[in-house]
Amino acid sequence: MAVRTGDLTAGGITSTLLRFTLPMMLGSLMQQCYNIVDTLIVGRCIGADALAAVGSAYSLMTFLVSVLLGLSMGSGTVFSMQFGAGNMPGLRRSIYVSFVLTGCAAVILTAVSYFLTGTVTGWLNVPEGVEGMLRVYLLIVFGGIPFTFLYNFNAAVLRAVGDSVTPLWFLGLSVGLNIALDLLFVVGFGTGIAGAAIATVISQAMAAFGLMAFVLYRRPELRVRRRDMRMDRTSIKEIASFSTLTCVQQSVMNLGILMVQGIVNTFGTAVMAAFAAAVKIDTFAYMPVQEFGNAFSTFVAQNFGAGKSGRIRRGVRSAFVTSIIFSMAVSALVFVFARPLMLIFVRPEETEIIRIGVQYLRVEGSFYFGIGILFLLYGYYRAVRKPAVSVLLTVLSLGTRVVLAYVLSAIPSVGAAGLWWSIPIGWAIADAVGIIGLLYGRKRLLILRRGSGNARVFRAGAG
Repeated sequence: MAVRTGDLTAGGITSTLLRFTLPMMLGSLMQQCYNIVDTLIVGRCIGADALAAVGSAYSLMTFLVSVLLGLSMGSGTVFSMQFGAGNMPGLRRSIYVSFVLTGCAAVILTAVSYFLTGTVTGWLNVPEGVEGMLRVYLLIVFGGIPFTFLYNFNAAVLRAVGDSVTPLWFLGLSVGLNIALDLLFVVGFGTGIAGAAIATVISQAMAAFGLMAFVLYRRPELRVRRRDMRMDRTSIKEIASFSTLTCVQQSVMNLGILMVQGIVNTFGTAVMAAFAAAVKIDTFAYMPVQEFGNAFSTFVAQNFGAGKSGRIRRGVRSAFVTSIIFSMAVSALVFVFARPLMLIFVRPEETEIIRIGVQYLRVEGSFYFGIGILFLLYGYYRAVRKPAVSVLLTVLSLGTRVVLAYVLSAIPSVGAAGLWWSIPIGWAIADAVGIIGLLYGRKRLLILRRGSGNARVFRAGAG
């Protein structure tokens, strides 16, 4: 039988995973450029206070976007299973249901964000000199939330059917536009932090509408027909179940990061600025393994829908080995080049900011294999219809991090370093629990009996 375009249920496992993952890695790294470029230009052209404001905004926006990203990722898992099972009418119906539910969530999230702007800046413990800049930046970038939804939703649809290249092209064009507009507004027109925010929103809109037009006009098999526009109970329940739990997972993950940002802000502008710059480097460093975990989830979901349990088991072994090797290589590079990396965002004379940022990178960056394993576990449990386990692992990881951050940073001899050490400890605890569940629960999770049809597997889940 011929292999369908985007089919991850056939071919070599490692090569198939890597070919599918590479565009996702590049796309995710470019997506980070939206805020990275703001941080670099703001830090170099405006100063430390503006850098601290953008850093705090980044943590908040990451949390808000995680709600929509989680809804899209959860829906994408359902899309992948239906594509693996060859159920195209069900796929289109799920796309419609998901678009309606996630679109409503995007509208509500945007309205709530504007309404609570003042309250949120207070929660973040932002110093008085930074608060005004942060408020201006947020009031503009909140307008990009609907565009973020449109892009991530359509990207999830395409990736679910094995197309990870097209979202990359539109994102690349958008990032290029963002860089050009940042330079034009901030450097050329002198519009300050507001110009950086406007450039980001315009670029997000370009990526969103471009990708949506591609799906509508170039992928007719994914275009929702009138007969597909039914909000039937089964589809709503299935989409809501996966999307809600994945949304909770992403939100908990980024809420923990936001809480840590609040602790960071109590240490003053130097620590805030160092954290803002180091987190951007950090995000770039482990973003490839995060996308590898997302690609692995699509791989598992398609094969789960097709009933190929043996291929899933082989994929687990291949993915873990690949992720660990890559993560350790990145850790070595970040440890060695921590100072030059900080100098990308911070002026050389800001010695205290550089020192703090280097400490963060060398502590937390030495353990990237821990987050690499955790992303694979998230993707695996989500794809075998156990998204609640992904939520549990997230709570363990972030809960440990937040608690230890408060406890360790309060010790005078430890200080801000306690914030950095809390991160790999949280990863280690969640990894241990997830791997134990994988080893001892694999037979129960992957009972796909010989002779059972794809439809039965798809309905029955993991047995």
